[in-house]
Amino acid sequence: MPCARRPAPPSAGSRPPPRPRRRRHVRALPCGADRPAVGRRIFRPSLKEPAIPPTPDPLRSSLDRFLRESRTIHDAWNTYSDENTDLDGWPHDTHAYGLRAAQRDRETAKAFETLRDSAQHLLTTAEKQLAGLPARAVQQRWAWQLGTLRGALEQLDALGEEWLATRDRLPADAKPGTPLFDDALAEHHGEAWSYLDDWATHGNVIREIHTAAQPTRSTSSPAPATVLAAPGRTTTVRR
Repeated sequence: MPCARRPAPPSAGSRPPPRPRRRRHVRALPCGADRPAVGRRIFRPSLKEPAIPPTPDPLRSSLDRFLRESRTIHDAWNTYSDENTDLDGWPHDTHAYGLRAAQRDRETAKAFETLRDSAQHLLTTAEKQLAGLPARAVQQRWAWQLGTLRGALEQLDALGEEWLATRDRLPADAKPGTPLFDDALAEHHGEAWSYLDDWATHGNVIREIHTAAQPTRSTSSPAPATVLAAPGRTTTVRR
C-alpha cells in the first residue's frame, strides 16, 4: 500500500485551507416524534403551587366588618369601665356611666345593621356545612355556638317587632332627637345589646366552619411551569 502523500507546505502569500467544521451532535428522537420548533415551550414541574387569590365574599365580609367594629366598641367600653368604677365594680358617677353604656348599646346596634340582612343566610349556611363535615373536622363548641347565634337572632327579631310597635304608639311629635323618642330607642338598644354581644362573641364560628368545609387542594401533582427552549435545542427537561 503506497504511503499517503503529505500536503505540500503553503507557498508564501497563500492562505491556509480552512479547518473542517465539527458536526454538532443531535440526539435522535423516538420514531414518530416531532422535532420541537424554535421557541417551543417545554413544561417543567414547578416546586410549589402558585398562590390563588381569595374569592371576594360580600356576605362574610359584612360579618368580618361587624366583628371588627364590635371588638373596637367592646374594648373602648372596657377601658371606660375600668377607669370609672371602684374595686367592687360600682361606677363613680352612675348617671355618666349610664350614658356611656347607652352609647355602647347604640354603636353596637349600628354596627350590626350591615350584617342584619345576611345574618339569617350565613347562619343557615353554617348549620348545613356543619352537618356535612366529618366528625374529625368538627370542634365540639361549634354546635352550641351556632345554637347561641340562632337564639340571639330570634330574640333580635322579636325585639325588632316590639320596637316597631312601640314607635307606632309614640305621639306624632315624638321625632328622633326628642327626649321621648330617644329614651324609648335607648331602652330598645339596651334590651338588644346582650344578644348583639352574643354575635360579637361567637360570630367567628361561621367563618371557622366555612373554612373547614372548603375542599383541601392536593399538592402531590403541582401545576407545571413553562420555560422557553433555546433555538435549535432538542433536549427534553425532566425532573
